[in-house]
Amino acid sequence: MLTIAADPKHLGARIGITSVLHTWGSAMTHHPHVHMIVPGGGISPDGQRWVSCRPGFFLPVRVLSRLFRRLFLERLTALHQAGRLSFFGNDAHLAGAQSFAALLAASRKTEWVVYAKRP
Repeated sequence: MLTIAADPKHLGARIGITSVLHTWGSAMTHHPHVHMIVPGGGISPDGQRWVSCRPGFFLPVRVLSRLFRRLFLERLTALHQAGRLSFFGNDAHLAGAQSFAALLAASRKTEWVVYAKRP
């Protein structure tokens, strides 16, 4: 989100974020997701003024979704290659490079959901 907000073609500002990771959904099933609260604008790159978002629009959700997916999977891959992930039970097979690569391939093909309420 910081990357897209900083891009002049979107907002061109440095924003603040309060973020919470939830690992369970409302049905108490495994459903990792993130909630973020962000202001409707940010500080200009020179730090001298407030840059407001356009009325009713903050950042493009499709762009956010695809960037988040790419960055998340890149970092997950790096952790796996460094041996910093542990898998147990039904997921133990993911410790192997081939199984993990198959999971990532499927994850790259899936559209990740970004929901944004109006500012």
